[in-house]
Amino acid sequence: MLKGLVDIFYSAQHKLHDIENVVVNGAPLGSEEVSARAELILQALQQANLGKVRTPDDHGIMPILAAHDAAYVDFLQRAYDDYAAYYHKAEPVTAGTFAPPGFRRRTKHIYGELGLYAYGDGSPILAGTWQAAYWSVQCALSAVDAVLHQGEMAYALCRPPGHHATADHYGGFCYLNNVAIAARYWQQQRLHGRRRPRLAILDIDYHHGNGTQEIFYRDGAVLYCSLHAHPDDDYPFYWGEANERGAGRGAGCNRNWPLPQGTGDAAYLAALKEALESIAAFKPRGLLVSLGLDTFRGDPVGGFNLSTDGLAAAGQAIGQLKLPCAVVQEGGYLLEKLGENCVAFLKGLMTANDVYNISDTLFSLAYVLQ
Repeated sequence: MLKGLVDIFYSAQHKLHDIENVVVNGAPLGSEEVSARAELILQALQQANLGKVRTPDDHGIMPILAAHDAAYVDFLQRAYDDYAAYYHKAEPVTAGTFAPPGFRRRTKHIYGELGLYAYGDGSPILAGTWQAAYWSVQCALSAVDAVLHQGEMAYALCRPPGHHATADHYGGFCYLNNVAIAARYWQQQRLHGRRRPRLAILDIDYHHGNGTQEIFYRDGAVLYCSLHAHPDDDYPFYWGEANERGAGRGAGCNRNWPLPQGTGDAAYLAALKEALESIAAFKPRGLLVSLGLDTFRGDPVGGFNLSTDGLAAAGQAIGQLKLPCAVVQEGGYLLEKLGENCVAFLKGLMTANDVYNISDTLFSLAYVLQ
């Protein structure tokens, strides 16, 4: 399964969200979510000759509105300009006040609106943020098209990432939820009568994908499975416990595996085995993978201890599901290892039926999948 080349979707528009030199209140923002992330991954994929790099098609705004609140999307499009017009200066837009539970009205003041839609102050809105986020989504949508019409697997080099964005909030470097939008789009393309096909989302970023979880928490047609740092240990703190299992029609369709700091290859692959068993039992028609490379040892915002071989083994294990698969890039911030680790994961996924050379210190793949 998944042999040969893979379609890779990339848009240079991500560079418009250039936060490397952003100054907020006189101090550098100091964010790890820099443009070099995407460029280094792209370079490694090209050098490894994993597939053809393609420019995404423009699917318009409607797929975005299938996963996000319309007022929120409108806000993202105009926030930078509205802020500049009100304060008579063009600068990075960050929230400084947040609407508490039980607030009584929705203000039209731009600074107040920021507090309605942001749940943190580390994700600035710049002049090009909307365009970058929009084309990041288009990469994910085009990857779904490729899976449905051309092959079994595609990779979306999305930046900014998306899995922390809820239907009507941004945070954690995320503005639009790429994988959620892609899942809704996939379902719309493959309707069976009035029934939406079952899909699974596997989130293997170090941080819990709270936005993706909440968008599908009451959806019985999408199984969300996430392996991540325990919420007592790391961001996003308020989501990600094992007892969060979905609600309503989505009861049982949300599965979390919060893992301790220092988790290494063997323990991670054992938890992944459980998640893959849950996905197989759900019998989805397709799989979307939120790929975070911040599980790698030494990542500046991570706390796990995975090796490159471990990431390759994870890819190979996921490929054993033999499902049509769209991989959507999320986090990963150790710049010097990003490209190598992405290539290793995708090669593992692409060669799922081959014997893959992994370190003797790992569980053998046969044991992990038995």
